[in-house]
Amino acid sequence: MAVRRIVPNVQTADADRGKEFYGLLGLEEAMDHGWIATMASPEAPGAQVSVMTSDATAPAVPDMSIEVDDADAAHAAMLAAGAEIVHPLQDEEWGVRRFFVRDPDGRVVNAPAHR
Repeated sequence: MAVRRIVPNVQTADADRGKEFYGLLGLEEAMDHGWIATMASPEAPGAQVSVMTSDATAPAVPDMSIEVDDADAAHAAMLAAGAEIVHPLQDEEWGVRRFFVRDPDGRVVNAPAHR
C-alpha cells in the first residue's frame, strides 16, 4: 500500500471564508463540492489544505485525509490492528472509496483511494 498525499482538513462554518483566507497565502482552489473545498499550491499541487463545513456522508469532519492507493488494504490493516472505524469502507459518488478511522489520540483520519 502506498500513500499518495496527506491533506489537513480544517473544519469551518464558512468554506468561502476559508478559501479566501488560504488564497491570501497563495493557494488556489483545486476542488469544491460545496461542503468541502481543497486549496492547492500552483507550484506544488500536492501541497494542499481542505476546508470543510461538514462531510456529505460521514458522521464527523476528519482531521486529515491520507490518500492511499488501496483503501481495502488500508481498511484491513486497521481492522487487524483493532483500530476504531468511525465511517465504514464505502464507495462515494464523487469517485473515491474510503473509510474513517480514529488514531490513538482521538483524531479522525479519512483514508480515501481514488477509483
